[in-house]
Amino acid sequence: MLRSALIAGSVTLFAAGATAQQLSLEEQLGKALFFDTNLSVPPGVSCAACHGPGVGFTGPVSELNAHGGVYPGSVPTRFGNRKPPASAYAGDSPVLYYDPVEEAWIGGMFWDGRASGAVLGDPLTEQALGPFLNDLEMNVPSRKEVVRRVALSTYAPLFEAVWGPGSLDWRRDVDLAYERIGRSIAAYERSAEVNPFSSKYDAFLRGLATLEPEEQLGLQLFRDPAKGNCAACHPADPGPQGEPPLFTDFTYDNLGIPANPANPFYSMPPAINPDGDAYVDPGLGGFLQASGAPMSVWRSELGKHKVPTLRNVDLRPDPAFVKAFAHNGFFTSLESIVHFYNTRDVEPWPAPEVAENVNREELGNLGLTAAEEAAIVAFLRTLSDGYVPTDGAPPSK
Repeated sequence: MLRSALIAGSVTLFAAGATAQQLSLEEQLGKALFFDTNLSVPPGVSCAACHGPGVGFTGPVSELNAHGGVYPGSVPTRFGNRKPPASAYAGDSPVLYYDPVEEAWIGGMFWDGRASGAVLGDPLTEQALGPFLNDLEMNVPSRKEVVRRVALSTYAPLFEAVWGPGSLDWRRDVDLAYERIGRSIAAYERSAEVNPFSSKYDAFLRGLATLEPEEQLGLQLFRDPAKGNCAACHPADPGPQGEPPLFTDFTYDNLGIPANPANPFYSMPPAINPDGDAYVDPGLGGFLQASGAPMSVWRSELGKHKVPTLRNVDLRPDPAFVKAFAHNGFFTSLESIVHFYNTRDVEPWPAPEVAENVNREELGNLGLTAAEEAAIVAFLRTLSDGYVPTDGAPPSK
């Protein structure tokens, strides 16, 4: 029943979130791959099952978001350990690197950066290919089987129109064909359909909308380094060439998020989760350790997860729809996570999942009033795509 609800939810949100944006042939191919439910074993789960357009290309099932935020794969009894990150507004994330000036790791994809981009030169492409072969997600046994299924699909001619005759011949070069599947999905995820920059805040920046007083106060607090300080990690100003802000700096942080007791990963069998209830998510530090980095490198990154974009952070099909926030879905409302950022160190919150490396300089005791917290939430709600300016609304100054 849960799997049926997941599939139905993703289909419904696809219909609601589809746009009339003109897509290139490669973007059209990527879209076909993104919504293909035959690329899982057993069939039935597509990329959109965990990255629904109607919620900003993140988890599209309210019930799952409300109870752990983690999604089952094509085998409905298997769950991963983290909520789905947004696949929109992610295409500018660079190949993972360490910036000695900022003393921070930047780039990569997934919450822990493991789609680093080091292999294919593009983290988004590497991320797009990850779920197919993950037995907790789409559970396909091999690259060859993914390519074979694409070769049998109705859009196989489109694939060859984009990549050339014979490009789906898994006998000749299965690795190249598989890579092109990922690059096509990444092309769609970079398209204007997925990243329309059509929020009220975008209209405000173009002088086509006026923020309400509470929203304006929220923006001021969001930017103010002495108050909310949100823009330290979620830049809100246009780039040097007028580029719309992405609301992420692609870095990693341990915000002191508590473990989520509703996470179904804790109850997975030892073959999936050998630590049981004692499981702790190491984040970026775990990936660096597994990659062979010395302890002097990975130890200081334990518990850090990628700073997400805040675009579409509140996009939902209706007010009753529940969204999950933070890497493990601990929070289920914007109000609760903003209050946590404000009061983590001065109210009796549960202990951090990873006590090392907690950011205690930029959050935890911000001193915001309840009205100021509400103003930041009001501003965050202006970041949802699909805004239609009110007739007669004066341009902002």
